[in-house]
Amino acid sequence: MLYQAEREDLCKITRNIYQRYGTNAAGGNISVRLNDEHIIMTPTLMSQNYLCDLSPYQILVVDMNETIIEGYGRLTREINMHMACYRENRKVGCVLHGHARESMVFASQGMDMPNLTEATQKFGQIPCLPFAPACSPELAEIVSSHVRSLGDDVLSKVMLLNKHGVLVLEETLHKANDMLERLEYNAYIAYKALLFDKLGIQKIETVEHAYNTEE
Repeated sequence: MLYQAEREDLCKITRNIYQRYGTNAAGGNISVRLNDEHIIMTPTLMSQNYLCDLSPYQILVVDMNETIIEGYGRLTREINMHMACYRENRKVGCVLHGHARESMVFASQGMDMPNLTEATQKFGQIPCLPFAPACSPELAEIVSSHVRSLGDDVLSKVMLLNKHGVLVLEETLHKANDMLERLEYNAYIAYKALLFDKLGIQKIETVEHAYNTEE
């Protein structure tokens, strides 16, 4: 089996994300760039059909022309969004797309998410990108354009996909999983902070702090 350890690891992280509501049965997909020739990626219907409980044989080895080299299953139609990120910036080593429960509050409203926690300051702004239908070339182009705008500052970046979900760009799979967890905690806090703000209980703080964003 090609890349057995990496495929086993992707299975483990995919299962963990589903169990922690980082995605739902409506979809989600994860890919990891292994080298200049290959990525590995979860198959289509990973959530609906398999509840994200995958075997390494179901993790697809895919070349940069989107041809399956090894693995049981079919490519998700959202491969175009993943490949757009990899082609746009060589630093991107993992693309994680999920329908994360707390973050979907903001994505579904087409809202940028306030960045309130110290653990998420490395994200910078958390934008909600313009709407385009799921799996469409238009959505892939919107994502590609946003990645292009980030330039060299492309890692540890998250974005909301309007009415759709979240997208995390990182160097490695485990860092991407970490960033998703941070995003979800920030979302949980942010919508409550917005309620406090609107009710006049406590305004959202706008003071700039000297946060430590080094790991």
